[in-house]
Amino acid sequence: MNKEELKQKYGKKRVPHEWRGTDRFTALVTTFFGSGMSPKAPGTMGSLAAAVVAYPMALAASQSGVMIGANIIFLVASIVVFFGAIPFVNKAMHDTGTEDPGWIVIDEVCGVFMALAFVPTGTIVAYPWILAIAFGLFRFFDILKPLGIHRFEKFPGAWGVMADDLLGGIYAGLLLIPVYYATTL
Repeated sequence: MNKEELKQKYGKKRVPHEWRGTDRFTALVTTFFGSGMSPKAPGTMGSLAAAVVAYPMALAASQSGVMIGANIIFLVASIVVFFGAIPFVNKAMHDTGTEDPGWIVIDEVCGVFMALAFVPTGTIVAYPWILAIAFGLFRFFDILKPLGIHRFEKFPGAWGVMADDLLGGIYAGLLLIPVYYATTL
């Protein structure tokens, strides 16, 4: 993204509480249970909330015996969140007259879950600090949007909101693979 595009996207004055322009259930989904309502760094808060929710998910999955190389639980969760959120994100943007507002953080949840899909649940439970690394790597890709991630933002409507974070999660997950192998040595 060049400077002009960044200024155009992020240089606008924020209208506080834009999320109130849509119905409560849509706001609950798109803000991931209110984490996106944070006045400062809503994307970081949404990513952090996803990482916090991820630990009990990994714990439950590892206790159930679902241990297959890549993490099926988080892969399925990210795909379900991706496709399930599309209508809610479209509705929220339509209702509020916004385009990819910061308070919509369900896309960050999708990205964090996708990053964690590259690490087995047992490893996440045994080494919870991997959640912090996944969080940091995902935020790096989400904020800077290198390696063509910014092109995915140009998809129409909610597809652009969700797709760039899904790709950022894939990149973060690929960088988590060496971390996983380092923990097994």
